[in-house]
Amino acid sequence: MRHLLLHALICTLLGTAATPLRAGAWLQPAGRGFASTTTRLSWAQDQPVQNWPRAEMRYDTFYLEYGASRRLTFGTDLGRAISGGGKAVAFVRFPLLGTGPLRVAGELGLGQIEGVRALRPGLSVGFGLEQGWLNADLLAEIREAEGTDYKLDLTLGLRLPRKARLILQIQSGAQQGDEAFARLAPSLVLPLRRRLQIEIGANQGLTGDDSSGIFMGLWSEF
Repeated sequence: MRHLLLHALICTLLGTAATPLRAGAWLQPAGRGFASTTTRLSWAQDQPVQNWPRAEMRYDTFYLEYGASRRLTFGTDLGRAISGGGKAVAFVRFPLLGTGPLRVAGELGLGQIEGVRALRPGLSVGFGLEQGWLNADLLAEIREAEGTDYKLDLTLGLRLPRKARLILQIQSGAQQGDEAFARLAPSLVLPLRRRLQIEIGANQGLTGDDSSGIFMGLWSEF
């Protein structure tokens, strides 16, 4: 994200708990899936306001998930890795704890990061709330002869009126040999059509990251 999508999944925490729209510890239902594409623009935090129309960096991401069965979700993650280089990873996600409000899922991905073969194991822990969800996603990007990078995303999602969603996320990570970073990335998800939503958000580096940015994405259920 993320991820995640577009499917208002309802689980059973006191009969009203809501699970997230995308990814994380909740697998896609069998025969269902979602796709998302996002464009991100960023600037240095000390850059004058009048220079904001000229973004220092732009990158695009594409994310796809499909529920192959009740216990297996397959996906593709294209975009930017922890190191800042390009990534193309295919993955499978499977439940470790799949009932009740607490969910735990494992993930194993294979692909390329910065043109180097990579293995990407991961673990997601989620908890359904009455009006939203909490989720933690931990990933390790293991590259041949390049060491291992780590990423941890913490997400709070809240349901709003008219099928809108508010997502508050802290994105953190550590590249091999560099200091750890953390950034805040809140966003608002709004319905466009029955199977299409738009996400609009911003990000602000907190430590180890001196950038600010904005992003916009489209989420499609299928």
